[in-house]
Amino acid sequence: MTWQGRWVAMVCLVVAMALWGSSFIALKFAFSELPPMWVIFGRMALGSLVFLLAWRWRGRLDYRAGDWKYLLALTACEPCLYFIFEALALQHTSAAQAGMITALLPLLVAMGAYLFLHERITRTTLAGFLLAVVGAVWLSLAGEASSSAPAPLLGNFYEFLAMLCAMGYTLLLKFLSQRYSPFILTAMQAFIGSLFFLPLALVTEPLPSQFSVLGVGSVVYLGLVVTVGAYGLYNYGVSRLPASQASGFTNLIPVFTLLFAALLLGERLSPLQYLAAALVFAGVALSQWRSQVPPPAGILD
Repeated sequence: MTWQGRWVAMVCLVVAMALWGSSFIALKFAFSELPPMWVIFGRMALGSLVFLLAWRWRGRLDYRAGDWKYLLALTACEPCLYFIFEALALQHTSAAQAGMITALLPLLVAMGAYLFLHERITRTTLAGFLLAVVGAVWLSLAGEASSSAPAPLLGNFYEFLAMLCAMGYTLLLKFLSQRYSPFILTAMQAFIGSLFFLPLALVTEPLPSQFSVLGVGSVVYLGLVVTVGAYGLYNYGVSRLPASQASGFTNLIPVFTLLFAALLLGERLSPLQYLAAALVFAGVALSQWRSQVPPPAGILD
């Protein structure tokens, strides 16, 4: 690949990480205007519409007997459980703190691959994982209740559960991507997510009767720009760069989240929380000192 092509791929990855980081702020805005389950259904429905319009570019589809179990588990992890836990998280903690918890995802994927796929994991990676977890716990315990984070410890725990779901999704994606294109798998997530969240929203929350420009705009942004745009840019970057190199860009998500939360929501971390955040990043850096972590590909955020 040419030098220019590599730079284009890296710019695409940086933009994708910025879009994923901005999703926490967009969700905060949307949840303040509309019921959470209706917000998630709206973004899934819009994503489904885009994939239907682009179906001609769906790529490979090689179904084999028994795949339904893995495909069902894939969609159960994400978007179903993932977005439920993320919605709960952002109702209790700040976007800045929730974004920091996402820094654990590459390490969770590495640990999951070790446990379930029997991939080798070094002591350095294990030490980095433990250090990052300590930083995440410290970040949560140092958080104080506020209007944007009424119960930060509970909210950060929900975000950690969302990351566990993302880990399960990534491991299943690695297995299924040999027979299904990323387009097929992500489109299936959007379709099943729409079918899952519509009855859930009808049962648990009243149908929205008032719509604000901020609420509707946030849902449109989440469905079109974040879900479809970030996914497309990320996959373009991964297709042009080694996966191990592309995975390092995921650690930019919490950085962008902190930046957007400060600019748009006025959220700030305390000095102790900044130290805890630094500990999380130190753990991530330590884990990649000698080995590379598989990328959390295809996350619908």
